[in-house]
Order: sequence, then structure tokens, then C-alpha cells
Amino acid sequence: MQYDWILFDADETLFSFDAFAGLKALFSTLGVDFSQQDFAEYQTVNKPLWVKYQNGEITAKQLQEDRFIVWSERLEMTPAELNRRFLNAMADVCEPLDGVPEIVPLLASKAKLGIITNGFTQLQQVRLEKTKLSEYFDLVVISEEVGVAKPDVAIFEHAFDQMGHPEKSRILMVGDNPDSDVLGGIRAGIDTCWLNRDDHPAPEGVTPTYTAHSWNDIKRFLIG
Repeated sequence: MQYDWILFDADETLFSFDAFAGLKALFSTLGVDFSQQDFAEYQTVNKPLWVKYQNGEITAKQLQEDRFIVWSERLEMTPAELNRRFLNAMADVCEPLDGVPEIVPLLASKAKLGIITNGFTQLQQVRLEKTKLSEYFDLVVISEEVGVAKPDVAIFEHAFDQMGHPEKSRILMVGDNPDSDVLGGIRAGIDTCWLNRDDHPAPEGVTPTYTAHSWNDIKRFLIG
């Protein structure tokens, strides 16, 4: 194995993140039939907030609450409460991606594994325990707790501190988002693997060490 540490993103890298299913589950408990149009409207608010969060312009708390302001007014419920219920619903609907339950234990037998996620604390541990993957990860770094998000080098430096500063040439970052996972890994001076399941073109100036189209590709690159 070329690497002593393999770091993974969480959403859409280890786990499916079907926000529509989670929102539908949340709103059904409140007597609302949440539609695809409702979801499209939610995303017009949510997506720019994520960009601002990754750029360090807003906090995790602002992102989590601001995305629910419209619905909080409609339902006369605080944005914080809607967000709490949403993350609970997401913990129920998130499943590991194809190949993850079989390949993660194989990788864990050959290297230390960690997670660096821009996701939120409430969701991470529940999901790892629910999917029985927690035992395979030596490190979980969550942007909400660190106060910075990928691609900021500071979140990687925080992880390296926790890891005991191994050789950077022996660390790999694996993620589905070229603008946060791959760019962040490149800026931090480590190798990167872009999990590009939908065959998107790479953003200009972002060149991963590897490009994988499935977890089987990741396995082939790393252990043959």
C-alpha cells in the first residue's frame, strides 16, 4: 500500500446524501407534502449558502438555519428546530454507497482511515454507528467543530495534527467534490482521488492524482 493514511469525504463519497428524501421525511411529520418544486426552491437558497460556507463567509450555524428561514416562517417553527429534525431524518435515509461496506474494511487492514467532512456533527456519528463503519475510522474531522471548511488548508492541518504529522506523500484524500475535497487536498500538499461517479469534467486548474468512477476503481488503485 502506497499510503499510511486515507482520508475520505463523507457525503456522496462514503454515504449517499439524498436531501430530497430527507426533506420529504422531515416535512411529512409536519403534515406537508414536500414536492420536487419545493425542493428546487430550497436548493436555490441552500446551494449558494454552501458556497459561502466553503469560502469561510458564513458559519455552519448560519448555513443550517438560513436554509430553513422560509419554511420556519410558513410553519411557525424555528430554523434551528427544522434543521435538527432534518439532520435526524438524514441519518435515517443515508446509506453507504455501493462497495463501501466491503471495501472500507479491506482498506482499514492496510492503512489508517479518516474522515474530513464539511457536514455537521449531529449527523456524522449517528450515521457511522448505524452503518457499522465507525470501527474502521481512526479520525473524524468535522468542519462545524474546527471552524473552517474544505478547501481551506487549515482543516487539513488540523487533521494532520491529530494524525501525528505523517509524511504528506503517504496521505491520500478521496472525495466527490473537486472544489472542496480535491482542491483542498492539493493545497494541503497531499495526493487526491476524485470519486467522479457521473463523469463530470474537472474544473479548470484542479487535477487529481487519480480519478475513480466507482468504489471498485478506488480498490483497484489502492490494493489491486
